[in-house]
Order: sequence, then structure tokens, then C-alpha cells
Amino acid sequence: MSQPVRRERARDPNEAIELEGPAAFEQGHKVRALKDVRNDGTYPGRPIGDFLIREGDVGYVISIGTYLQMYYIYAVDFYEKRVVVGMRAKELEIVDARCNDPQ
Repeated sequence: MSQPVRRERARDPNEAIELEGPAAFEQGHKVRALKDVRNDGTYPGRPIGDFLIREGDVGYVISIGTYLQMYYIYAVDFYEKRVVVGMRAKELEIVDARCNDPQ
């Protein structure tokens, strides 16, 4: 059985380079997914096409990295799903930026 062909989209030349500004989120921010995320084959132990998270799932930013020297990638721990997924800022919305501040 052959694997499905994955088609890469060309980068939009009008898209801004995110790394020229500050990151949209910080470690510890509580965020919500704005879209479903399926395994594209890069998540170990789960079938390709399996839903990793669903739109509306809530998690916490645990680290911030970069991709292609253009974008911030946020490692988000979706603790209820027991999965950590790398996402872009446009795929997330903030729920609570101060959830881990001392009371």
C-alpha cells in the first residue's frame, strides 16, 4: 500500500517574517487551538491522518522555537490529550496570559 502524496504549499512572498518582531506568546501562556491538527507522519506512535488535537482544545505553551528562519513555532502541551504539538501563532488564540503568575 502506498503512502498518500503530501503536497507542499509555496510560501506566500507577501507573508511577513515573524522573527522580525516579538513572539506572540510566552512560555506558560494558556492557549486554544483554532484548528484541528492531524498527524502528518511526524508524530511518532500515531497513525498518519489521526487527529492529534481538535479545534477548541486548550493547552500551555512550554517552549518557543523557530522554523525556516521566518516563523515562531510554539510547543503546546495539550495535557488533556497527552500530546505536545508544534503550532504557529495564527493557529492559536490566548486564553489566559497570566495563568501562572503568583497570586
